[in-house]
Amino acid sequence: MNFFDVTVFGSVFLTLFVIMDPPGIIPIFLALTSGRATKVQRRMAWQAVLVAFGVISVFGIAGQQILDYLHVSVPALRVAGGLLLLLIALDLLTGKADEPTQTKDVNVALVPLGMPLLAGPGAIVTVILAVQNAGGFGEQASVWVAIAAIHAVLWLTMRYSLAIIRVIKDGGVVLVTRLSGMLLSAIAVQQVVNGIFEFIRNGPS
Repeated sequence: MNFFDVTVFGSVFLTLFVIMDPPGIIPIFLALTSGRATKVQRRMAWQAVLVAFGVISVFGIAGQQILDYLHVSVPALRVAGGLLLLLIALDLLTGKADEPTQTKDVNVALVPLGMPLLAGPGAIVTVILAVQNAGGFGEQASVWVAIAAIHAVLWLTMRYSLAIIRVIKDGGVVLVTRLSGMLLSAIAVQQVVNGIFEFIRNGPS
């Protein structure tokens, strides 16, 4: 029995790497965690990765059944995720993301970092399909090892990006925040557009 399939692992890992984009999450993570103690920032990185892994795992195990039960289509998931990201992007662009620290810690780890930035519609659909298409124990194991590996990469990326904050100081953080808002708004609009085009192409389910 083949206990590990390198081809399946590589395919799933690279696909998730492109979709979840560890390098691209750095400026957004820096913008959302600026001004906090290093210990708090590290905890938020853990929380975000754990939330993302939890969401991805649930959808990997029972994703299609959940969507079917709720009568939610993938295009609807994309549009909803895009609208949520757009709200957060507008806060970053206008400088309104200044809630009390305690509340902000929880919210940033859960939304938008954990979901929908990391565990977004693209990653969820990729995992659902990968698990469904994997045949046998070896391929299934390879899919889940790939999922765990990409989350480890995401944590390492956010964990060691914290040193950048100490270099760029407050002025740089403001610049990164505005840049992140612009990038995040573009990602959000693209998600909404993709969802709408999928609705048009496939029709509502």
